[in-house]
Amino acid sequence: MLTNIGIPGLILVLVIALIIFGPSKLPEIGRAFGSTLKEFKSATKDLVNGHDDEKSPSADDGQRLKAVEKEKQHTGS
Repeated sequence: MLTNIGIPGLILVLVIALIIFGPSKLPEIGRAFGSTLKEFKSATKDLVNGHDDEKSPSADDGQRLKAVEKEKQHTGS
């Protein structure tokens, strides 16, 4: 659907956005849209990669487990 816009359609959309929001608001809207898109990509990547991480423990998990075991030994002795 969006592939049929073309250059003239894109220019028309930008001109309409410029008229509606004004030149001072467009950079703020662009930044907000970009950060939202970045967070969405990061969240989807985490969801996709999260299932693989749950199957195999990471090195940080092993270090945390060792630290907890050492703390139990110190408090138990």
